[in-house]
Amino acid sequence: MRLSLVKPVCTHMDSHCESLLEELGAHLFGSLQRSGQRLKAERYVRGLLTVPGRKTLRNIAAQFEGGAAQQSVHHFISESPWEWMPVRHALAQYVQRHLAPDAWVVRSTMIPKVGSHSIGVDQHFLPHMDQTVTGQQAVGAWLVSGRTAVPIDWRLRLSGRWLSSPRRQRAGIPAGVTAVSLDDCVREAVAAITGIPEVQHGPVVVDVDGIDAPALARHFTSVGVPFVVRVDPQEQLRIDRSELPKYGDRVRTAAELASSLITLRQQVNIGERPMTAVAIPVTAAAPAAGGGGMTLVGEWRKTAARPGKLWLTGGGIQPLGLVLGLTVLPHIVARDFNAISAKVGIRDFAGRSFPGWHRHVTLASAAHLAVALEGSAVLPAVHPAARS
Repeated sequence: MRLSLVKPVCTHMDSHCESLLEELGAHLFGSLQRSGQRLKAERYVRGLLTVPGRKTLRNIAAQFEGGAAQQSVHHFISESPWEWMPVRHALAQYVQRHLAPDAWVVRSTMIPKVGSHSIGVDQHFLPHMDQTVTGQQAVGAWLVSGRTAVPIDWRLRLSGRWLSSPRRQRAGIPAGVTAVSLDDCVREAVAAITGIPEVQHGPVVVDVDGIDAPALARHFTSVGVPFVVRVDPQEQLRIDRSELPKYGDRVRTAAELASSLITLRQQVNIGERPMTAVAIPVTAAAPAAGGGGMTLVGEWRKTAARPGKLWLTGGGIQPLGLVLGLTVLPHIVARDFNAISAKVGIRDFAGRSFPGWHRHVTLASAAHLAVALEGSAVLPAVHPAARS
């Protein structure tokens, strides 16, 4: 059975799939110093693609020969000293060369868990659901085109309880890892991906609930990263009077600004589809916070009375049609996460090891790439303007 986006888990590997995995293995696992490690990495990815059901270490080990297979797989993932970041860099470089991505997309993922023993499990309040969920909260950085998305880097949000002794030592959490907010995870992810050699450094599209969008926008401006960041409709903003001197500067919500400034609305053609959009130069609500150089962007779909999602953009991304095209890319990430990542086991690691979680999601990202390579030739582009 060929790998496909409809059914990414293969019951067996045909010659084409084997050739693809051999090619990926040669490109992605060159940083693993020993041939045995490279072989185990390739076999682990094969297990993620072929093993039915949940992709636990035990289920993946069942494909390996020998009675000590489970112990061997557990050691390779949770205790072996190989570094995952060089593999992620090679993954990004391969995607850059073969799938022509348009942008980075950063999104958060909630991984519900039963019990509290898996690494990073805590109670997290999810604003869009208005409820608290027990599980892991991860931030993923994806390289995305108008047709497909591939995860490259992952950040696991950790609370203080995971960083206290002796839990920290048992989980193998490095000394430099500290308790972080979602904003910190986003900053760390963007810093990591913009440092990858031979890979485009922007723009970055951030679609994460519960973040301080103006603060992130200011940060990206300070480090020279072009950005599109989703902003909460209730976020307090001011019109930038250096750009629009005839308008007042009282603090209003992002939703109010986007809806009330009718004279700034314009028609934008996205492919063959016209839509109404608005672009408003804004600053943060508190004057001391700064934040010039941001533009609030909203769009109206069909006959909607209110705009859809609202975004802050900056760093020289022009024209407005390109910005609106970039805002569609998170939908491709959501689609491919459900169609590919979830099925190759990105959420299935249940161990307590911090390095083990990172190695598992890295190899699951490699399995995702294998499926994406098979499907990218036949998938329609989600949005014509997503291509720059």
